[in-house]
Amino acid sequence: MTPPEAASGPLPGGDAPRAEATLRRLELDVLRRLDGLLQGDHLGLVPAPGTESGDGREYRVGDDVRRMDWNLTARTTIAHVRDTIADRELESWVVVDRSGSLDFGTARCEKRDVALAMVASVGFLTSRAGNRVGAVVLAPDGTFVLPARTGRDAMLAMLHRLVTAPRADTARIPADDLGSALRRVDRVARRRGLVVVISDFLDRTDWQRPLRALTARHEVLAVEVVDPRELELPPVGLVTLVDTETGRRVEVQTSSERVRRRFAEAAAKQRAETARAVRVAGAEHLVLRTDRDWLLDLARHVATRRKRRAGRAVPIR
Repeated sequence: MTPPEAASGPLPGGDAPRAEATLRRLELDVLRRLDGLLQGDHLGLVPAPGTESGDGREYRVGDDVRRMDWNLTARTTIAHVRDTIADRELESWVVVDRSGSLDFGTARCEKRDVALAMVASVGFLTSRAGNRVGAVVLAPDGTFVLPARTGRDAMLAMLHRLVTAPRADTARIPADDLGSALRRVDRVARRRGLVVVISDFLDRTDWQRPLRALTARHEVLAVEVVDPRELELPPVGLVTLVDTETGRRVEVQTSSERVRRRFAEAAAKQRAETARAVRVAGAEHLVLRTDRDWLLDLARHVATRRKRRAGRAVPIR
């Protein structure tokens, strides 16, 4: 499937009628492609067990040790965990990186388009059952909060705010960083729920510790948005590269095999470090690319997560 943004170029930033058409087309694509896959006993994109206490049972290999029931374990002298009941209402928060590095794309769309599509996926799939969805947006001029609300109209209003946001000014240094946005959502998300962090994670500041703090209270999905030109350079001669956040320019001779190899090695190392940091923090990790079908990658991630949870090992007695 061709992404909705690819059919008409980058998502509009100021053309209201075109923005509305884009959002409605995006809503149809999300619901048509993902709705059937996510039906069942799961709460949303990251199937969560809930937060209300349920029955206790003996511990099995693969159970989350954070749900150990120590009182029941002490009374029976056998390790027990406390099951939880899925909440009737799920509060979801989306941390959206709208810094200058997302205003880049060399394939089917820009990274900001994929980020918006992911926000739409979270919103459309969790808000219809009366669940609340809010957003913390890391913008070039500072971080702002869109309060969690219910309903389709509130979801469309949030997406409209994002799709019409102006692009970053490369002459200005970003006011905040990803770490500050994560700390902000940790303060506003008072109820346990789902937090989806959408970024390219190119921020050089410390975002790992705030992410780890979030996973202690919430189900966290880290969505890394990548463009293929960030992974390797094509041999096209002398090119001028521009840092979209600072405006810094540098000329690179891409005809040099050594330069291309060093670039690919550095990019691979950076991505590996990001994946490791997300894993150590205890969050789920999903990579979406501008040259791939993001809906298909998202559907595969959800299906894999479901199979992994269903296939937990049970000890043979």
